[in-house]
Amino acid sequence: MKWYKRGTRLVLIPIVAVLLSLSGAPAEPGPTVQAVKGWTKGQGWGWIWGKDDEIGSLNAMTDASRSAALSIAKKGEVFDLGMTYSRRSFKWPGHSPGEILTFRSPDGIDRMRDKDAPPESINPEKVLWHSAALFINDNVATQIDGLGHITAGEDYHWYNGFKEADWGGDWGPRKCDATTIPPIVARGILIDVAAYKKVVVLPGHTAISTQDLKDTLAWEGVSIRPGDVVLVRTGTGQFWGEEGADHEKIAEHDSAGPDLAATKWLVAEMGAMMVGSDTSGYEVNPAPAKSGSHIPVHRYLLVDQGVHIGEFHNLEGLSRAKAYEFCYMAMTNKIKGTAAGFALRPVAMR
Repeated sequence: MKWYKRGTRLVLIPIVAVLLSLSGAPAEPGPTVQAVKGWTKGQGWGWIWGKDDEIGSLNAMTDASRSAALSIAKKGEVFDLGMTYSRRSFKWPGHSPGEILTFRSPDGIDRMRDKDAPPESINPEKVLWHSAALFINDNVATQIDGLGHITAGEDYHWYNGFKEADWGGDWGPRKCDATTIPPIVARGILIDVAAYKKVVVLPGHTAISTQDLKDTLAWEGVSIRPGDVVLVRTGTGQFWGEEGADHEKIAEHDSAGPDLAATKWLVAEMGAMMVGSDTSGYEVNPAPAKSGSHIPVHRYLLVDQGVHIGEFHNLEGLSRAKAYEFCYMAMTNKIKGTAAGFALRPVAMR
């Protein structure tokens, strides 16, 4: 091994790497910009995957990147990042309420003797069942925004130029719905801004700046690599409780989040493949004046960059454990036409 001075730091380099460099032999590739498919520093991702693409930056995942992410989980420790959804759960005003209705119950089947009830002659022990009919919103509780969730412009276009006139539908968008979100297995990074600032929770409407993110990462001692899933903690998630029923308390803090400049830094400069938080909308609200939109961060991420947004992730366990680096895994429901992968239970492992 050999020490080299780089700026104010001493860097330990394996002597074999030095010898390879001196001999002109190629060194093994590291986690460089060139090693991550589709990302360009200073630009980010964008509409680069072909005219029919519906996946966006998640195209960057490879067998090698998934294997590397899984290798982080050495302890087998699991953190449940999902929040429980119910008919009482907090929701952003632009989304519908939910309802869970009993469709069949043992008492009802037995009493009503509908045609789907098994005849008593073949069911003397009365083995019956429960089933429920659901009316829920695809953007409530723990979920991942699909790339068809946000539109922009007079033509209502979304990611990759898909337009409402061509690809809208009475049963949901026909391009970039949640079924196109692939299974996500990636290195995850927690940026615990609330803990760094030594507050229980960030006040509502707090704009998390680029410097806030940089300072928190330095405090944690971790760094972002291109292709990471980056989750930002405000502390709001602790108020979800059993089912997100305390709407007033959640709403008091739900509007804190990264601003557009901070998000551009995460994506264009650091290579975040997906971002998320413990709030309903990830970004600070209201948006600064002259932003061009009430949700400029959503427009930048989903429409311009093709970067999915994870919302209402439960980050409290990660924060308590100081688990700032982990393997992130999420698989969305494959329900055609949905604008988001919803009622999720993503996990972090280390």
